[in-house]
Amino acid sequence: MNKDESQISTTGPGGELRLADEREFPFEQKKGFWKKLKRGLFMTHTEMLERLDAAVEGRAVLDDETLEYLEESLIATDLGVETSLELIEKLKEQIKPGETRDLFRIQQILADEVSVLLLDAPRPPERPATNAPLVTLVVGVNGVGKTTSIAKLGRYYQQRGEKVLFAAGDTFRAAAIEQIALWGERLGINVVRQNAGGDPAAVVFDALKAGKARNVGHVIVDTAGRLHNKEHLMKELEKIKRVIAREAEGWPVRTLLVLDATTGHNAVSQAKEFQRAVDLDGLFLTKLDGTAKGGMAVAVARELRTPILFLGVGETPEDIIEFRPREFATALFE
Repeated sequence: MNKDESQISTTGPGGELRLADEREFPFEQKKGFWKKLKRGLFMTHTEMLERLDAAVEGRAVLDDETLEYLEESLIATDLGVETSLELIEKLKEQIKPGETRDLFRIQQILADEVSVLLLDAPRPPERPATNAPLVTLVVGVNGVGKTTSIAKLGRYYQQRGEKVLFAAGDTFRAAAIEQIALWGERLGINVVRQNAGGDPAAVVFDALKAGKARNVGHVIVDTAGRLHNKEHLMKELEKIKRVIAREAEGWPVRTLLVLDATTGHNAVSQAKEFQRAVDLDGLFLTKLDGTAKGGMAVAVARELRTPILFLGVGETPEDIIEFRPREFATALFE
């Protein structure tokens, strides 16, 4: 691991999994992070500013009618109704009735308030201070970019010096097994797999055995995206967790939900369904690659109270960044 990579690790002094502080990022790393974030939120940012500008255009002061237009603008960018109402109330608290409108100040207030809202969400789960491998169960409906997100996670931890192993646990679809096997080949990551129709828990069992034998640091498990049959999904994951508890006692385990940001506020409803079926530890928002749906991240953080851990901001395995609330809010509004 080189010096720069060690400085951007998400593992804290006590071994906890956390968001790195901005001061820990070397200049080039910060610049690369910001470039990817701005690129991913380009369309959202552009639409946001255009709508805010249209709401105050031709108005000398901020009156109730203007605030109503601003509220509609926020809702239209997938921030969600409740979140938009809350932000408008915050604007009212900081801008006196009849005060001269100032678009830049409005943007700054909104960015600050969204930062506070995002920072108020639960922190990422801690990674226990142990040398045991981390096991990440990746869930999400078919079509959200789950397999590509697994590849990005693999690459992310590879670059931080961890040895990664993939488990092709979505045995329901032969295509899913082939996709993750292809990504493993491209990234130089071993993949434990069985034929389509096999038992996912058996795949995980084999992966844990392989992980122990190969001294890996992170086992990333794909799972079937069958939310329409929540009972089956829960039973499948419960069986997998029983295998992990038996075969990898003491290993840290987390469940990560992949959401497609291009579906906008519908992703919030989908996440709520998964939350009812599965104990979620974190979210991975993918396909933030220029489409105008980035506001949904704020709605997700506010309504689900589940920490957002990663953003997928492009198509390559390197197009993954940690979710950093302040920077996200700034990229959204300023």
